[in-house]
Amino acid sequence: MSTDTSTQPSSNEPGRADALADVRTVVVKVGTNVLSRPDGNMALGRIHGIIENLADLNRRGIKVILVSSGAISMGMSRLKFDKRPTSLPDKQACAAIGQIQLMAVYQQGFDRYQIPTAQLLLTEEDFASRDRYLNLRNTMFRLLEMGVLPIVNENDSISTSEIEEPSSDRGAIFGDNDQLSALVASKLDADLLLLLTDVDGLYPRNPSTGGETGGTPLSIVGEITDEITSMADGNGDGPGRGGMASKLRSITIALQSGIPAVIANGLKPEVIGEVLGGRDVGTLFLPGKRIKSRKHWIAYASSTAGSAAVNPGAKKALVEQGSSLLFKGAVRIDGDFRRGDVLSIIDDEGVEFARGISNYDSQEAGGLLGRDSNEIADADFPEFITRDNIALME
Repeated sequence: MSTDTSTQPSSNEPGRADALADVRTVVVKVGTNVLSRPDGNMALGRIHGIIENLADLNRRGIKVILVSSGAISMGMSRLKFDKRPTSLPDKQACAAIGQIQLMAVYQQGFDRYQIPTAQLLLTEEDFASRDRYLNLRNTMFRLLEMGVLPIVNENDSISTSEIEEPSSDRGAIFGDNDQLSALVASKLDADLLLLLTDVDGLYPRNPSTGGETGGTPLSIVGEITDEITSMADGNGDGPGRGGMASKLRSITIALQSGIPAVIANGLKPEVIGEVLGGRDVGTLFLPGKRIKSRKHWIAYASSTAGSAAVNPGAKKALVEQGSSLLFKGAVRIDGDFRRGDVLSIIDDEGVEFARGISNYDSQEAGGLLGRDSNEIADADFPEFITRDNIALME
C-alpha cells in the first residue's frame, strides 16, 4: 500500500501535479448531499457555485461530463415527502418529477456561460448491450466535440438498479451514481474521475457528523487494499444512496482502467479548480499500474472478427489526419462480424496498419462499400469506423 497522509494544503504537490497535469476530459460526479440542504430543498447557491467552477474548466479547454444525483431528492421536496419513500413506484415518481427540476437548474446555470447542455438518462442495458454501448459512446464523443456538456443520470423512472435496496441475487451493473460515473469514465477514456461528496476525502476512521473524529483525510492512495477498504463507511447518510464503500468500489473500476480518481468536498465548489490545479485537497487515488488504454486494447486485441481493406487516400487520411474511416475509402471487407467487433484495417497491399471498432455488421457494411456519405444519409452512422475507435498499429 502506498499512502500519503500529509495535510499540508498550501502548495502544489509534485505527485498530484504530475498525475493531473494532462487532464483533458474529466467525469465529475455530484452527490445528493452536495446538491441539497438538510431540509431536502435544493442548495441553489452551492449548485451555481459548482456550475461556475465547471464552466471555468470548460473555458480552459477541459471537457466535462457531469454525473448528477439528486433527482429523487428534488422530487421528494416537490411532493412534500418528509422522508425518503420506501415503495419503488413512489421513488420512481419522485425521480420523474425531480429530474425536470434538476435539469432546469443546470440548463439555466450553464446558459449564463453560453455552455449548451445535454441530458443522458442511462440504464444497465446501455452498457450491457454492445450496440447500445457503441451508440452511447459515439453520441457522447460527438456532444463533447460540439462543445456540449453532457449531464448523466440513471433513468430511475424505468430502471431500478440504483433506487432498489441492494439484493444479493441481483447482478446490477451499477447500483448507484458512483458506479455509473466510474463506468462512464472508463468507457469514455476520461483522464480523471472526480467524486464530490460532503466530506473532505477518505479518513483513516469514519468521521463523525462534524467530521472531526476521523483523523486527517488521506492525501494520496496508491493502492486500494483491505486496510483502505476498512476505512470506508458501508452506507450513505441522509437522502443519498452511495456511501464511502460505494465510492471505493467505483474508484476501483476507474483505477483498473488506468484513470486516477479524487474524492473531495463538494460543499466547497472551489475545490473543483483546486483539484485540477494539483492542490493538496481531497484524497487522490492513483492507478498502481496504468493498464493499456482502450486504443491499446483495440490495437493489440488477441483476435479480430474481420478486416476492411482501404484505398491509398483513406489510409493517408487515417494515418496523417486521424480521420474516421468512411465507406467511400473502403474497398473490401472480409469476415462475419457484428457491430462493435474489432476489425483489422489493411492497405491495398494487404498490410495491416490499424484496427478499429466497426459501427456496422458485415452484411450492412457490404452494402455500403464505396458509397459517399451523402448517399447514406439515412444510415445509422456516416462512418464505417469512427476515428475515436481507431488505433494505429505501431
